[in-house]
Amino acid sequence: MTNSAEKALLPAGLQDLLPPDAAHEATILDRLVAAFASFGYERVKPPLMEFEDTLLSGAGRAVAKESFRLMDPVSQRMMALRADITPQVARIAATRLQSEPRPLRLCYGGQVLRVRGGQLRPERQFAQAGAELIGAPQEAGDAEVVVLAVSALEAVGVRGLTADLSLPTLVPAVTKGLAVEDDAAEALRQALDRKDAEAVTVLSGSQSGLFEGLLRAAGPADQALSALQALGLPEEGRGEVEKLARVVTGIRRESPEVSLTIDPVEHRGFEYHTGISFTFFARDVRGELGRGGRYLAEGFGAQRETSTGFTLYMDTVLRALPAADRAARIFLPAGSDPKTGRSLREQGWPTLSSLEPAVDPVAEARRLGCSHALIDGQIQEIE
Repeated sequence: MTNSAEKALLPAGLQDLLPPDAAHEATILDRLVAAFASFGYERVKPPLMEFEDTLLSGAGRAVAKESFRLMDPVSQRMMALRADITPQVARIAATRLQSEPRPLRLCYGGQVLRVRGGQLRPERQFAQAGAELIGAPQEAGDAEVVVLAVSALEAVGVRGLTADLSLPTLVPAVTKGLAVEDDAAEALRQALDRKDAEAVTVLSGSQSGLFEGLLRAAGPADQALSALQALGLPEEGRGEVEKLARVVTGIRRESPEVSLTIDPVEHRGFEYHTGISFTFFARDVRGELGRGGRYLAEGFGAQRETSTGFTLYMDTVLRALPAADRAARIFLPAGSDPKTGRSLREQGWPTLSSLEPAVDPVAEARRLGCSHALIDGQIQEIE
């Protein structure tokens, strides 16, 4: 391997984002955050790293194994690089903004770094954009953040959206209502999460019909809700399903076009969620656009607040959009009047000024990737 090739080699899961993709990502991220702001969500900017015992507490425990650690030479305390921004927003809400009126609406956009990538997302560094609704009523708040995510994705051009709603609290509520012992309840929850019908039948015993019905209830929202409501769930389970139905109604009122599906037993990835959770997909796009749900903002000396929010993954969002094109820009031959350049930039034209005279300005403009050139005072398109 040559010395030049060695210098270009990056660790697995890390990459350079080149023109025009870097500008495209930044533009789409800014447009997403602007869409959040149009719903009254105010932007915050947490630091890239924090003290380990702060960043990885509360909701941050869910990404503790994915977080890089290092020693702070100033304080001699362990620090962690953020693997997710949601726990930082929860900390800000519980500390710096604890006296602000609730519900508190915050949004963000930034980079995260993880110890390892996954099958669907091998990248270890990627951009996130998201929003958090702190201290909000349950069903109304859940519906608002789903509508917000859908509206923001549609605003940047994502089409064929599906919001898949999950209810990680349903199975625990049902097993509690049926007085299933803790160990057996956990084994049953795991079997349902794996969609292991045979194990569900064995573990649920005399209640196999009910739990098999939970497993089969996944599908389009109306069909799934009808199946769940017909199962004869214990009171605790019926309450969870009723909440889910109200959230579906709230989403449909604001975003009637979005496709809604329900998986009532999905739990993986929602381990710290305390209520309705959701994942966003787009037709013909590999991987999830984002996910979120209800959780408790806790761990900083303030009263625990029930909150909900979501995170969008920019790498997948960009896959759902047309490929980036280089922006139009005008080549200005050496010696062009500076006033002309200023006037063009004020009109919104990016300009590229030649630093030395060119024998053929059109050929030079083409070589430098310009879409137009200023020739004899006139803008000429480069073919």
